[in-house]
This record gives sequence, C-alpha cells and structure tokens, in this order.
Amino acid sequence: MPNRLIDEKSPYLLQHAHNPVDWHPWGQEALAKAKAEDKPVFLSIGYATCHWCHVMAHESFEDEEVARALNDLYIPIKVDREERPDIDQVYMTACQVLTGQGGWPLSAFLTPEGKPFYVGTYFPKTSRLGRPGFIDLLVMLAEKWRTERNTVLKAADQLTEALKGPTETTSQDRRPELEVLQLGYQQLAKAYDHEWGGFGQAPKFPTPHNLNFLLRWHVRDPGSTALEMVEKTLTAMRRGGLFDQIGLGFARYSVDAKWLVPHFEKMLYDQALLALAYLEAFQVTQKPFYARVAQEIFTYVLRDMTSPEGAFYSAEDADSEGREGLFYVWTPQEVHEELGRDLGELFCRFYDVTPDGNFEHGLSIPHISAPAEVFARRNGIEVQELEDQLAQARRRLFARRERRVRPLKDDKILTAWNGLMIAALAKGSQVLSDPVYAQAAARAFDFIAEKLKQENGTLRRRFRQNEAAYPGYLDDYAYLVWGLIELYEATFDLRFLEAALTLNRTMLELFGDDASGGLFYSGRENEALIARPKEVYDGALPSGNSVAALNLLRLGRMTGDTELEVKADELIKAFSGQVGRYPAVHTHFLAALDFAAGPGREIVIAGRADDPTVQAMIRSVRNKFRPNQIVLLKPDGPEGPRLAALAPFVESMKPRPGRPAFYLCQGYACRRPITDPAEVEAVLE
Repeated sequence: MPNRLIDEKSPYLLQHAHNPVDWHPWGQEALAKAKAEDKPVFLSIGYATCHWCHVMAHESFEDEEVARALNDLYIPIKVDREERPDIDQVYMTACQVLTGQGGWPLSAFLTPEGKPFYVGTYFPKTSRLGRPGFIDLLVMLAEKWRTERNTVLKAADQLTEALKGPTETTSQDRRPELEVLQLGYQQLAKAYDHEWGGFGQAPKFPTPHNLNFLLRWHVRDPGSTALEMVEKTLTAMRRGGLFDQIGLGFARYSVDAKWLVPHFEKMLYDQALLALAYLEAFQVTQKPFYARVAQEIFTYVLRDMTSPEGAFYSAEDADSEGREGLFYVWTPQEVHEELGRDLGELFCRFYDVTPDGNFEHGLSIPHISAPAEVFARRNGIEVQELEDQLAQARRRLFARRERRVRPLKDDKILTAWNGLMIAALAKGSQVLSDPVYAQAAARAFDFIAEKLKQENGTLRRRFRQNEAAYPGYLDDYAYLVWGLIELYEATFDLRFLEAALTLNRTMLELFGDDASGGLFYSGRENEALIARPKEVYDGALPSGNSVAALNLLRLGRMTGDTELEVKADELIKAFSGQVGRYPAVHTHFLAALDFAAGPGREIVIAGRADDPTVQAMIRSVRNKFRPNQIVLLKPDGPEGPRLAALAPFVESMKPRPGRPAFYLCQGYACRRPITDPAEVEAVLE
C-alpha cells in the first residue's frame, strides 16, 4: 500500500511513496499527530537526484525492520529540499551548528514543535566506518525522549535559539569596498589549486561566482593572478570528466582534485552559472574556446532540460540501473563496436578510455588529458582533421548512449532556477550575438508569468503536472529579476524591464527587514518556521541577498531611481560586517560591491533598433567585459515615452537629425552625444 506521499507532485517524495515507512508530507497535520501521540519527529530531507539519498532509501527506508522502528517510535516526515528550501535551510543550519558539516540526505530528530535535538546526514542501517547505525540511533533517541525528556527539550531549545543567529550588524563594521574586494581576491588566491585549478581540496565544486568575481578583480588589477586562476579552472573543468564529453553539460562536482571523477548528477543551476562564467571569460579574453563551452551548455539545456512549453527542468540523476555513473562510462570494447578499429582507437586514446579504466569496475570516464593541438602534433595528424573525426565519433557514441537506460530526470520546474537559466541564455544572446538564446529565455519567462505568477503579482516556487505550489522564496524573486534585467539588455523589450521593476518592488515588500536591514529568505506569504534566516553566504548558489543587492544597483542606474540605490546601500550595510570578515565565501556579494565601488557607466542609445548604426553601437557595447555598465535603448515612436516613464533621465536623449545618438554617462556626468560608431568604440575603450 502506498503511504501519504502518493498524492504529492515532487519526484523525490514520489520515490518514497511505496516505502513501508509511514511517511507524512511536511505540515501541521503531521506535527499535531506527533504531539497527540507524544512522539518525536524524524525528518528526512533530500532531493530526487541525490545519490546518498538513494543509498539510504535502499538500505533503510525500504527495509521492513527500519520501517517498524520508525513507524512505532516516530512520526516520519519527508521533505523535498528543492520544493521547500526554507525547511531545508533551517535544519541544515542546525546540522552545521551541531556537526560542523552538512549534506543530503539530511536526517533530523525534532520535538513535535519542530525544534531539532539531534541532526546528521546519511546513516547506514547498521554501524559502519565510524557512523552509528540508523536502527541503533532510532532506538537510543526514542529511549532518551521517553526517559530524559527534560534534557532533550533543553537541548532542542538551545539549538533553536542558536539558529536565530545575529539579527544585525553595525555600520561601524563596514570597510571600504575596495579593501573588501582585495581581501576576497587574496583569500581565493590562497585557496587556489595551482596544479588543477579550482579552490580547496577534493571534493571540488565549480562555484562559478568565484570566477565571475575574479574577472571583476582582474579589470581592477590586471597585474594580479585573477585571470590566470579563472582560465586554468575553466579549462580544466571542461577537459575533465566533470564535463560530459559525449552529451555535453556539467556534473555537480568532482570527487577528486583533478576534475576527473564527477558526482554524475546534472543540476540546472550549475549549467546556468557556469555558462555565465564562460561567457564572461570569453568577453575578457576573446578566446573562442570559452564561447564554445557556453554554446555546448546551452545545447545540452535546450535539448535535454527544456519542457515542451519552454520552461527548464531541474536535474538529471547520477544513477541508472542502480549504479552511479553507469549511463556515462565506457569500455574500449563498446567504443570499438560502435566506431570500428581506427576511429575507435583514436577516440579511446584521445579521451583516455582504457582496458583498466579510470573509474570503478574497469569502466572509463571520457576526459581530455592533452589539448587537441598537442595530441594532433604527437600523432602526426592535422588539428582540423582530428576535430572532425572526434566530432563524428561523439555523434555516433551519443546515439548509442541514447539507447541505454537513462537516469531519472527531475522534471519539476523551479522559478528560481529558471530565473538563473533565463539570465544565462539572455547573457549568451548578448555576448554570442545569437537571438535564439534570447527567444528561449523569453519563452521560459512567459511560462513562469502564466503558470507561476499569481493575480496579485506574487510568485509560486514549483510547477509540476499542472500544479503550481508553495509561495515563492527570496531566491525565486531575486533570480527571476536578474533574468529579466539580462533579458531586457538582450532584447530591449520594455516589458522585461517593467516586469523586473514590478517584481523587485514585490520582493522588497515581502522579504524586507525594516528593523535590521537585509532580506529574509522566507516572506510574508511563507509558512512561519522555528527560525527566519537571512542568508548571504554564496555557496553552490549565490544567496538571494547577494543577487538582490546587485539587482537593486543595476535597476537604480537603469531608471535613475536613487531610492533603489539607497535600498542597495542599506542591504550592503546590513551584511558588511559578516562579508568583510571572510569575503571569499560571499563572491556574488563582492560583485555587488564591485558595482557599487564603480566607476559605473550608463549608456543610452537613441534610435531605431533595426538601424545598422544602432546595431553597430550595440555590438561595441557588448563585445568586451564591462561589468559595471547598464544599457538602455530609447527607440523612436511610443516606446520612447514608455522608457522615459521608467527612466526619466532619458527624456531629453534623442537621436541627432537623421542619425542615431550614443549617450555615455559616468560619475553622474554625461558626455556629448556621439553619432559615429567608430568613435563609440574609442570612447568605450
């Protein structure tokens, strides 16, 4: 018999709907039952493509003995962390406070009021490798609940109090922006892996916002090693097993320092953030390699991660047929069967597919151990011929791989992650001069506007099987505003700028903390939990506060609305002490500080969008990395007054007689209008 999860829409919850565990979805009904039966709650949090979640499910949640203990002693609750990131954030913080680390599956033991008294991650069914056995833990903690209730409740109260954290920082903590930026660079340089790129030791995560910040520091200090760190990291990730050499797209992280062995799941947000990093690297260096990688990411997302209606799915699993990575790995025999002897041998040598394998069970993860130019020279073959043959081999192996059992695709649509992908595609359209990407981004926004936006202008978090659920969180708003800003600069369609401003206003109303500054993760529409955190740490994803800070600065400059810049300054001030102490873990926030520090540029192009001179001016604006500029197009006709209604400072900016005009403002002063595209290029330089 299925349990209560059978009526849920989350792929993760549905994976557990036929467990013998009597799972409850999160809600007051489950907590009330715990209180009525005087039982503690066991809360399990994970997501559909989580490998260790699968392991614990097979070992424990599908096991009758474990199920009996859970059902008899606890009220068991399951949560999809991607649907309910607010719940995950609270109890993950509890795990980190108690253990100094975190991860998924998250296993939390709570009072009926939702207060945690014991938290961990994965537990094996029986004790192994220093980890307590799950059954022993269930019995021991239930006994403590029965016989040492006051001790348990005291621990729960203390931990809950610790979760509330500091409520404010004082303005005296604020350091000059440039000092904080330099310290962030120095801390990243200290953590940098000179041999393989990236930061820290294994497991190694891409963290693209580190790279985006370093590119901004490179602009300020071209003599630093910032660009070198970025280029080595981006190149090593693309050549490694972290990148799917056959089907494109990046895996979640590398379990080793060399980027060879990935954790094979693919997340939408990684594709978006990495695409942005490669695009900016291309703008800085003008090296086609980086543009090509961004295009490869977009090819993967538009092919495999896009719904028929144009929105983007969440993730693809690491496991298939019960084994991690099986879909992605090869043996020389398989390669030769498909490609024949000569092409198969070439592919195996180039991508390191060997009889012994570089992964478990003699299987190989394709990766590039030597660049094509070096490999071609060593083997006496022309580079173009090599690349043509490898492209043919990849196409044929991709077709063969498509006949394998695919990993699960988590097809729920999350507003926040779609916002990131909209931003990446819109930026790609600008940098790569490809309108197809902007069209895909606009289509995704139209889906969100139709399916996930309420009549009162608020957002919903998740859409699946024709159901929109859960009031949106801070990152749903902040990420989507980011996407809309990029989409406006890609298309100059005013509906996107108008939508960004409206949504940004709603975000401030729902999440703002008027007393202490900053933005709460949960808004006035969200369920009240035992803590209401304000997140600024830029981990796997940039925090909502970091993204909101940069959005406020950009929108303030785009509209001339100084109130938006005041809001940005208040937000920055609220977190200045925390960020200033260790800026290297707040790198998207540092991008906002970099924008605030200036010099910023406001560019207005007055003229018809289809005018060749206007198009030449737009290309000049986009062809280099200039992160602290905003660009507006003031067209002829009724669209001009419509823009002026949003940005009154453009009212007087008109084309010259018979010619478009380019207006450049910097440091609160504007230059004379320019009509010659060649002069535009010179002025921008």
